Amino acid sequence: MLYIIIIAVGVLGVLLMGGKALGGPNPAKSAKRRMELVKERHAEGGVLAANAQAQIRKLMAARASRMDSWASTLIPRPALMRKRLEQTGKSISLVKYLTSSLGLAAFVAALLMIKGAPFLLAFFAGLFIGTAVPHFVIGFLIKRRIAKFTANFPDAIELMVRGLRSGLPITETLGIVASEIAGPVGLEFRAVSDRMKIGRTMEAALQETSDRLGTPEFQFFVITLAIQRETGGNLAETLSNLADVLRKRSQMKLKIKAMSSESKASAYIVGSLPFVVFSLVWMVNPAYMSGFFVDERLIIAGLGGLCWMGIGVFIMAKMVNFEI
Repeated sequence: MLYIIIIAVGVLGVLLMGGKALGGPNPAKSAKRRMELVKERHAEGGVLAANAQAQIRKLMAARASRMDSWASTLIPRPALMRKRLEQTGKSISLVKYLTSSLGLAAFVAALLMIKGAPFLLAFFAGLFIGTAVPHFVIGFLIKRRIAKFTANFPDAIELMVRGLRSGLPITETLGIVASEIAGPVGLEFRAVSDRMKIGRTMEAALQETSDRLGTPEFQFFVITLAIQRETGGNLAETLSNLADVLRKRSQMKLKIKAMSSESKASAYIVGSLPFVVFSLVWMVNPAYMSGFFVDERLIIAGLGGLCWMGIGVFIMAKMVNFEI
């Protein structure tokens, strides 16, 4: 009974940390905080209250920076990890990421030790799960956001084309896209407009966004604007052709995805079948499979099988992955 309570508490803790790390800011709390700041500014002594709030925010920012610096010492290549966290579009700091990874690793290691696994096996299994699962979750969030951006980006370019043909300058069309297009496209163009308002050039603001996104579609857009700015010509017609190319590129991706779906399904089935069979046999007869957690020979054989399976799955994934 005590083991069940420990496992339940551990699962609840991991879920709470994961939800807090990946959920982002609460809109209701943010709106309430803004309303309180507005009331304090217009109330008696609002200047003093606003200054106090500013001091509190500075202290919190300093504390967050110290915690991020502490997390940077434990996470390898923290600059790259910080860039990946920014690509998700969520407010995930290095501290949240590190806390979630350590909590998940500790939970998996404790669960395996309760089940009777050796300490070294439990430690390395927990370390692997705590490192791999958050990494794949961040990668999934990045891919989902990039897919949304790529799907709506041609519509944003078409909106810019209509604005240019109506006589608006390119800087105004960027602001229109930021206000009219929802999702990641609007957010990224809004960030570009904000940088331009504080004195950054359009090329520098777009290049910074392109470096952060890392998508070929936006890089095409930046290169098109740079070439047109140097050589001249009809920018509206150039962007219209670019939007048509991006739509055809998206159609080609969907066609390749449909043609390779059978191979991907086979790879998923072959890769997951040993784990499914192992789990089913363990559920039916735990004593029969318990040797893989106790006997050193079976542990070595299982780890060797996992390594060869990983190599096979990696090769199959590369065979069905096509670059356009």
